[in-house]
Amino acid sequence: MQRFLTAAISFLVVCLICTNVSAAISAEEAAALGGDKLTPMGAEKAGNEDGTIPEWTGGMKEPPAGYKAGEPLIDPFPDDQPLFTITAKNFKEYADKLSPGQIAVLKRYPDTAKMPVFKTRRTAAYPESVYKEVKAGAVTAEMVGGGNGLKNIQSDFPFPIPKSGLEVVWNHILRYRGGSLKRIYTQIPVQTNGAFSPVVFEDQITWGRVLEGAPPNRLFFYKQTIKAPARLEGDVLLVHENIDQVAEPRAAWIYNAGQRRVRRAPDVAYDGPGTASDGLRTADDLDLFNGAPDRYDWKLIGKQELYIPYNSYRIGDKKLKYSDIIMPGHINPDYLRYELHRVWVVEATLKPGERHIYGKRVFYVDEDQWQIAVADQYDGRGELWRVKEAHAMTHYHVKVPWSQMNSTHDLISGRLLTNGLDNELPGYSYEWNYPATEREYTPAALRRSGRK
Repeated sequence: MQRFLTAAISFLVVCLICTNVSAAISAEEAAALGGDKLTPMGAEKAGNEDGTIPEWTGGMKEPPAGYKAGEPLIDPFPDDQPLFTITAKNFKEYADKLSPGQIAVLKRYPDTAKMPVFKTRRTAAYPESVYKEVKAGAVTAEMVGGGNGLKNIQSDFPFPIPKSGLEVVWNHILRYRGGSLKRIYTQIPVQTNGAFSPVVFEDQITWGRVLEGAPPNRLFFYKQTIKAPARLEGDVLLVHENIDQVAEPRAAWIYNAGQRRVRRAPDVAYDGPGTASDGLRTADDLDLFNGAPDRYDWKLIGKQELYIPYNSYRIGDKKLKYSDIIMPGHINPDYLRYELHRVWVVEATLKPGERHIYGKRVFYVDEDQWQIAVADQYDGRGELWRVKEAHAMTHYHVKVPWSQMNSTHDLISGRLLTNGLDNELPGYSYEWNYPATEREYTPAALRRSGRK
């Protein structure tokens, strides 16, 4: 099969390298959403020719049998077994459905890294209210300011039929993740020899569209409190995330519990170091990409079939310890699940005169979720440096697709970073529809959040 699919989507894909603005799609194009050919999110409804990608039939409509409300999610497919496993020895058989970064990880750890491939299940589903908003908003949303801002947005997925790479990325940035929530999870920097020390975060995030009084350019309010280890406990990060961050830069503050002091944090953007990540991620590669897109030129390459992490419930099993999951350099493949899905491929190249540690980034975006599934990141010399994967799953009781865990493989140092695991934390780690107020997202609130 061709590496990039063209027949079914040729009317959708327009590769624009230097697009400064975009216009909303026509009413005729929007009418196709949720029809015979396109899902309500703009994905191809049909499966592929050889049947390895099935038709989308609505995603996971109900929680699986055995799930109990308020308890941790269970694997809806516990009896599924791998169809085959991709390794450093046989990857050439599947190379047209792997990213260069995925191949590099297999070659970097030839004796232990593997990609178990399971039956593809298109489980992604969103609430009906989201589908209605997507269809209504598709005919109004536009990029402005050279693509750095948006106007007339009525949904969390403003460009379900994208015409440029930046439109695809905006869908990822804005994608629906509930209205307001609180969660607790770990971030684990792993040394080359496999040694690690988890950092426990409590995140609180509220989208501007659901918070009364939020400024029109505000995308969300975010507060992150470190709960462990003791040397970092009580430190708090506050972010006011804007849509157009060129017109109105991201505002961030940090509360240092040891100093009992709040200060502005202008480096929480672009390639500023990610909190407590041991230098393994940047501020803008949390969630594989976030923040302002202005330092890169964006190119839509097209669509491709790719083996990506999907339905990653197994790795969230509360019976597992972090030591069961983490290996030197990579994740224990016994708990991974890859499936064949169609992805949009977007290439971001650093603009001349701009600064960032990543000279080029290639994103592979799942067509059903609009979540970046894989990110290959290159240094300033053009050498592949870091490979990131979002191990996707759906919180089926609230119909919110998200990642169970994000992983970062540093091909040069041999180190690993995981973000999102909660196996050793009690209960279900998400509180949806958290009743937040604007007062909770002020610099003065940092001291209250950070008290030990």
